[in-house]
Amino acid sequence: MSKAVLTGTHYMTGDEACAEGALAAGCRFFGGYPITPATEVAEHMSERLPGVGGVFIQMEDEIAAIGSVLGASWGGVKSMTATSGPGFSLMMENLGLGLVTETPCVIVNVQRGGPSTGLPTQGAQADMMQARWGSHGDYEIIALAPSSPQEIFHLTITAFNLSETYRLPVLIMTDEIVGHMSEKVTIPDEKTIVTVNRKAPKGRKDRFKLYQPGEDGVAPMPAAGDGYNVHVTGLTHDERGYPVMTVDAQREMMNRITGKIHKNLSHILLNERFMLDDADYVIVSYGVSSRTSYAAVEELRAMGIRAGLFRLITVWPFPGNAVKELAERVKGFVTVEINLGQIHLEVERHVAGKTAVKLVGHTGGTIIPPEDVVAAVKDISGKGV
Repeated sequence: MSKAVLTGTHYMTGDEACAEGALAAGCRFFGGYPITPATEVAEHMSERLPGVGGVFIQMEDEIAAIGSVLGASWGGVKSMTATSGPGFSLMMENLGLGLVTETPCVIVNVQRGGPSTGLPTQGAQADMMQARWGSHGDYEIIALAPSSPQEIFHLTITAFNLSETYRLPVLIMTDEIVGHMSEKVTIPDEKTIVTVNRKAPKGRKDRFKLYQPGEDGVAPMPAAGDGYNVHVTGLTHDERGYPVMTVDAQREMMNRITGKIHKNLSHILLNERFMLDDADYVIVSYGVSSRTSYAAVEELRAMGIRAGLFRLITVWPFPGNAVKELAERVKGFVTVEINLGQIHLEVERHVAGKTAVKLVGHTGGTIIPPEDVVAAVKDISGKGV
């Protein structure tokens, strides 16, 4: 039997580190379909899962892949899939099914240039709005954005912990650049890795209600076959899981699905603040784009321009209150992302005209160099390019 946690220091790609993070979190099922630049996640899981008592299945397409992941989760197993833009689009309907049935799992999107087939071997960050609004109806989603192979290892564990805690699919929105770059990854001793398992039901099985929330707004979750009444449907349903086609039932169900995120934002929102305490200008970035933003901050500081970085680790839910608070005291914001302004729209919305905002973005294929960020900050500061 192979070791589930490969303790020690390794040189590996972001995709491989993602797979190792999943194994360390306790993932024992992967259902996927090959797609550049996410295939290496599947390949690594196909090699490692059988050795730790897990199951890898290559499905016939991405629709079937996420369906198998939802089914495995209801079988009581931590499960995941990995894909890229075209496959992510195909998964949107079943993402909604996972959200309405409150099914814990992890979906990794190693983003590439789009739309359609686009740039299969080159990175982008243009699926960020799709991550939030890609399925239909109202819901809340958690999406994390790692900036390195080391961070994707840790954030994959975090994604599983969040999915198990709040009973919902959690997204890891990485990109081809982070997925394919090779860097040092230190994997800690298994005893130091904190993992979370979904709450198990208690009490009489014949009186169990599948969606009756606890004090934290999250209902315990049994595995199908454990003897509890398990009725899982995408229709509007009551606390038993049975379809109820009324406005009141819809309101009650949606309050539960969205409320468990709204009420726990302090435990979900993760970010990094670099030189923000005295900053006049805030660079907002995430993922691979934040890597060059650090250099931009240091260059600007050397020029006498007080810039700082607000790095989004949790992109969804968006930390709107933090942006509003910064907007009360700074002179401008620059959003840095490899798209034409998706998260920038959220920055603009929460700044609400209180100060200047500017986008540094492009259509994909390359990272954004620090000099472009420096030029944008100089522009809004009035100190020229």
